[in-house]
Amino acid sequence: MTHTQRATSVYGTLDDRPRGWREQAGRYALLPLRLFLGVTFIYAGIGKLTDSAFMSATGTGSIGELMNNVRDTSAIPSLVDLSLKNPEGFGYAMALGELAVGIGTLVGLLARLAALGGALISLSLWLTVSWQTDPYYYGNDLAYLMAWLPLVLAGASLFSLDALIAARRRRIP
Repeated sequence: MTHTQRATSVYGTLDDRPRGWREQAGRYALLPLRLFLGVTFIYAGIGKLTDSAFMSATGTGSIGELMNNVRDTSAIPSLVDLSLKNPEGFGYAMALGELAVGIGTLVGLLARLAALGGALISLSLWLTVSWQTDPYYYGNDLAYLMAWLPLVLAGASLFSLDALIAARRRRIP
């Protein structure tokens, strides 16, 4: 007796459509997380870019003041020292990075790379700005880091430019 294997999709059907509501819900499970993180990082990036006080080396509410305040309590003071060499440049890099990560995540373009960028931004903020938060779960940067990880692993398979590009590649002979 010979056995042949039929090609099936992730959902167990040949036509790649989920059969029940649980499979349908599973297919859309990461979409709310993707929307939340994308919008949040776009908002954070725009907020920094439009706040002249933030984009200063000194003064109340500036990136320089923030970095000076967390330097001695961060897990990696050398990372803070690096940002203090050019606080304005670091502020712009952070804001533009958040904007790029947010847009990439929201539209699903290079979604895994965008999510990795978001995870790295969240990790750096956790190790510097919110490291001293006690207990640790009061600091939100660690929660953001954990929220990015499913998107790093899964990417953006629905309603994304990545999915559109992949579908177009499959159609081209």
